[in-house]
Amino acid sequence: MSVDRAPQDAARLDRVRAAQSGDLLAMGELLDELAGYVASLCAPVALDDAPDAAQETLMLVFRDLKTLREPAALRAWVRRIALREAVRHAQRRRREPAFELPDLPQPGDAELDRDVRAVLASLSAEQRAILVLRDLEGYSESDAAIELEVAKGTAKSRLHRARAAFAERWSR
Repeated sequence: MSVDRAPQDAARLDRVRAAQSGDLLAMGELLDELAGYVASLCAPVALDDAPDAAQETLMLVFRDLKTLREPAALRAWVRRIALREAVRHAQRRRREPAFELPDLPQPGDAELDRDVRAVLASLSAEQRAILVLRDLEGYSESDAAIELEVAKGTAKSRLHRARAAFAERWSR
């Protein structure tokens, strides 16, 4: 059974337009709606700094929403901001002394989760970002390149290196 998303989409567009016009209630509802999506994008890239990256993303959305020309492009616009902030926070962390990732409670096998997080933490933020877009979000190489604001060849080589690095570190 197919769910008709048109009323939901129209309501979201109305909420975006209202928020752009200064309606704080609409802005609050919009930010609440986006919070989970932003967190899911930031977590695998920024790792422990994901909450900060997500908060910074939502603050930028709040500040800059009025500059969004096409309200229907909201999620793509937010995704670009979230990934940029996640990479920025991860790079800043990389310059700080390394430390062990804390155990984060997750459904499923906790040991496997720790192992995957440790391998991801050993990759660069750029590598984690391309892996999220391609392998978790299902983006094509072209779309991932656009989101990361790099050439398609750069995205392709980053993906290849990221997968190779993940596989090599996983097998240790």
